[in-house]
Amino acid sequence: MASSTPVSKRDYILKSFFAGGIAGCCAKTTTAPLDRLKILLQARSVTYSHLGIAGGFKAIYQNEGWKGYYRGNGAMMVRVFPYAAIQFMSYEQYKKVLLSIHDGQAMKLLSGSLAGITAVAFTYPLDVIRARLAYQVTGKLQLYDGILHAFKKIYQTEGGIRAFYRGYFPTVLGMIPYAGLSFYTFETLKSLCLQYFINITTVVDHNGEKRLRIPASLLCGGVAGAVAQTISYPLDVVRRQMQLAAIIPDGNNERQWRAVLSHVVQKYGIVGGLYRGMSINYYRAIPQVAVSFATYELMKRVLKI
Repeated sequence: MASSTPVSKRDYILKSFFAGGIAGCCAKTTTAPLDRLKILLQARSVTYSHLGIAGGFKAIYQNEGWKGYYRGNGAMMVRVFPYAAIQFMSYEQYKKVLLSIHDGQAMKLLSGSLAGITAVAFTYPLDVIRARLAYQVTGKLQLYDGILHAFKKIYQTEGGIRAFYRGYFPTVLGMIPYAGLSFYTFETLKSLCLQYFINITTVVDHNGEKRLRIPASLLCGGVAGAVAQTISYPLDVVRRQMQLAAIIPDGNNERQWRAVLSHVVQKYGIVGGLYRGMSINYYRAIPQVAVSFATYELMKRVLKI
């Protein structure tokens, strides 16, 4: 017979925070090489912008070795753990509060959006630093020696703390559909699995409750990632352009996201500008979101929450 000890609110918050952080780190490390190439393509790096996925990976290895695939990943981990931890933890809390007010699907969508916005608000400066480090190419443009040096130099030369929030508004705009749809789609597919495919997609946990098996979590997470990325990708391009404007060769130094959006569309077109790097983003985002949700579900079982 299954038995369990009730988890206190404090323990639940701490455990969901830790589980989310581990999930985010596992997901980002899995797809770090694709993430690096995506940034180089989005920002139209002189060295890599003319290459496709296969050519880009080959060129990174030839120019920078295998370490080139993980350039900026240290800064990414510093950002991702608190980002994912805050996102998953706050999602659980927002969902609990909002569903107590109104038990509807819209509340799950809103919970995801609010969780994403909350996570971005606390960790955005680290995302700017990570993008700057990832954009650097060995033997070419070397403005920063590491995370602390990048922070100091950006602060001193680009207008203080405001420099770390360039692209913040389009990021928040993109996060509303991205995080909302990610959590909403995953939760919806999870419910369908538990309702209609219970024998092949679930296992019983320590409480006697049914949870998704890892393959089912990966599948649900992958679909959620595809849906969310398709909707929010153009704003992700605008965000990167604003974050890297100070160092890319043809950087548009506009500080307003709408001006940057207009500049990208006028110069490159909608498809060539706003969806540049979209194919590689699918290769990156689908497994990343899949691993993130699957790891989080697994960690919840391990931590017994």
